Amino acid sequence: MNASLNSADGHAFQTYVTGDDQARRGLIVLQEIFGVNAQIRDTCDRFAQQGYRVIAPALFDRRERGVELDYTAQGVQRGLELRNAIPVEQTLLDLQSCIQTLDLEHIGIVGYCWGGSLSWQAACKLDGLQAASCWYGSQIAQAAHLTPRIPVQMHFGQQDHSIPASAVQTIRSAQPQAEIYEYPEAGHGFGCQQRADFHAPSYELAQQRTLAFFDRHLR
Repeated sequence: MNASLNSADGHAFQTYVTGDDQARRGLIVLQEIFGVNAQIRDTCDRFAQQGYRVIAPALFDRRERGVELDYTAQGVQRGLELRNAIPVEQTLLDLQSCIQTLDLEHIGIVGYCWGGSLSWQAACKLDGLQAASCWYGSQIAQAAHLTPRIPVQMHFGQQDHSIPASAVQTIRSAQPQAEIYEYPEAGHGFGCQQRADFHAPSYELAQQRTLAFFDRHLR
């Protein structure tokens, strides 16, 4: 279902919410640069089947409401324009609102692409989370100096031309305590069934690791 939330600065935004409303554990799922589209809703539903109460905030609502882009060059360009127009600190206000709305003792955050970078930011700056899983966040290396407040796991494809090996090494050097996995045959977006770079074996392994990570830390 869809629900409207308000951030601390008065911004109202939409969310996709699914899962048992009596669940003991919650997850915040963060979108790629394509909005809360069918892929993200399906991702939320998959986590909900594992017993989570799940919420996915429409992060583009700060610039344009109801955005659902496709995986074309035009979609990428529009998604980047929207992403670049929204300050990280404003987005973090939206994520804090999601944490407060879930109002659970055990809350994790997982994000993909732009959402992967935001999951790292949230792990370092927000209260109320217990674990963060970051999938192919291309902006993590630039923020690798930050100090996480919670356990963090990261996933990168070694065929991802937008995140070179040097960037992953920068993260490893700055964050030796983080769980960082690389997938030799995977490119960017390997966990998205709608993208050309989807790589089922890498996705399945990364998903297993993500679920096991949350099982350890959200208990």
